[in-house]
Amino acid sequence: MIIEGKSIAGQIELEIKEELKQLGTPKLAAVIVGADEGTKSYMKSIQKVGEKIGIEVEIVNLSEESKTEDVREVLSGLNFKKDGIIIGRPFPPHIDEQKVIASISPEKDIDCLHPVNLGLLFLGTPRFKPCTPQAVIEILNHTRTTICGKKVTIVGRSNIVGKPLAIMLIQRGVDATLTVCHTKTLDLSARTRDADILIVAAGYPWLVGADMIKKGAVVIDVGINVKDGKLVGDVNFQEVEPKASLITPVPGGVGPVTTQVLMRNVLLAKKLSIYSK
Repeated sequence: MIIEGKSIAGQIELEIKEELKQLGTPKLAAVIVGADEGTKSYMKSIQKVGEKIGIEVEIVNLSEESKTEDVREVLSGLNFKKDGIIIGRPFPPHIDEQKVIASISPEKDIDCLHPVNLGLLFLGTPRFKPCTPQAVIEILNHTRTTICGKKVTIVGRSNIVGKPLAIMLIQRGVDATLTVCHTKTLDLSARTRDADILIVAAGYPWLVGADMIKKGAVVIDVGINVKDGKLVGDVNFQEVEPKASLITPVPGGVGPVTTQVLMRNVLLAKKLSIYSK
């Protein structure tokens, strides 16, 4: 069965709209450094979704020549003006990404990139839940997929998806039995075939084929790649779909849910700013 991410995203959107009636308009800054077209397109899509829901999204474009300190100065100012801040990546190579991330107030860091927020996530007391990992868990919950005790394999170890998702899945109350792999894992297929739930976030088009999953597995494809001019995932959907019990498509799977989780984090940031006064 194909998991319709747009349907799940729609349910989250309705919940956000209901809460917004009590809070007013949250303000989000989306900061872009340079001219990466993929990043610009993504930020514009977030702005469009925000307008539909009732969240103000300002895109802040900084030039390719901006220095690390220039970006940090802009972010320091936005900390006092906005409820939430996200930064577009990849950065130009001369920008120190960690210094930039550290310039965002932890209370505004809705992507959960700041070391303080990652530490809280590790301890099981998160301020914000990282958007894409939380979108994966939302999908599993909305499809009533049992996670507790199940063998879950993640392929990918990035700071954005793989690592934080691993932390979230082994927390008490979620209780997955977890394996984390990557493209250098020896005999990767043996690990993926053992999984009741397979989550692929490696950034390689069609890395996982039908021979790499067991029949009836739940397959969550986080990958977004361009192959032969088309948007495809890390999973060969045509091969794997007949063998999986549930599977997310690309596009239309994890992506829409991630955007709504991000919007919900903006809402949470707004609440934090109100209640901390």
